[in-house]
Amino acid sequence: MTSEITLFVNPTAGRGRGAHAAQPAASALRDAGFSVRTVLGEDADDALRRAREAVAGGTGALVAVGGDGMMSLALQALAGTRTPLGVVAVGTGNDFARALGLPIRDPAAAGRLAAEALKGSAVREIDLGRVGDRWFGSVLASGFDSRVNDRGNRMRRPGGRFKYDLAILAELAAFRPIAYRMSLDGGPVREIAATLIAVGNGSTYGGGMRICADAVMDDGLFDVTVVGDCSRTTLLKVFPRVYKGTHLSHPVVTTHRVSSISLEAVGVTAYADGEPLGALPLTATSVPGAVRVLGAGSPAGSATVN
Repeated sequence: MTSEITLFVNPTAGRGRGAHAAQPAASALRDAGFSVRTVLGEDADDALRRAREAVAGGTGALVAVGGDGMMSLALQALAGTRTPLGVVAVGTGNDFARALGLPIRDPAAAGRLAAEALKGSAVREIDLGRVGDRWFGSVLASGFDSRVNDRGNRMRRPGGRFKYDLAILAELAAFRPIAYRMSLDGGPVREIAATLIAVGNGSTYGGGMRICADAVMDDGLFDVTVVGDCSRTTLLKVFPRVYKGTHLSHPVVTTHRVSSISLEAVGVTAYADGEPLGALPLTATSVPGAVRVLGAGSPAGSATVN
């Protein structure tokens, strides 16, 4: 393994936390004996191009500094390669890091953990979701939640999950059930009316909403949460339970565990890892062991890969 590490930085993440976080993360890696090269991009496309060049050039690891959007960019560069991902989560949601038990808004600790993992070969292989040529690590949202995501991403204040709470209230005013066509694992198409369908590689989105609470990131399967056709009153009762994951027991909610899912609906844009993915229809597939993550916690029964 080369001793040169690439620090992949979003300076605007978390209202400027990305730029401030890069220095302590880099210092921790250098203190551990690694040479650190920083990659910044003029925009997302340029940043991704530079990250892919670093991976192709044989960097020892790509350490992403930012929020879930930055982690998403890093996944596009790393999926299917042997180059490990280090996570310095300093954004707003940080759901990817949260699902893996990694430090949040503590860049020095995250840098030290990445360095220790590199030296000890503590690397966990996890699954990713794939839609066409796009990869995702956490949750694919479609329906009411994707509309909330869209509104929340446009809001500058407040920070964290609270802006999503406000976005939920705003979207309720225009709430209507959605007519979906859904196929699980290539099976027959089901026509259902639903509020939302969330496809979880990880368990949370929106800064800690446990929409797919039982999802495990290295089992080769998605956890799919379907919130059925319900009234605004019922939705208001169900949605707060998402923060603890207790919504899964509500009668209006059904769940599935599948390796692939196809979704179709008119006028619905899907989001993955908090980023716009595109309009339905789409097919998402779980790809086992698609990326290697430094220092990520392993749930009971999963192994650390050396």
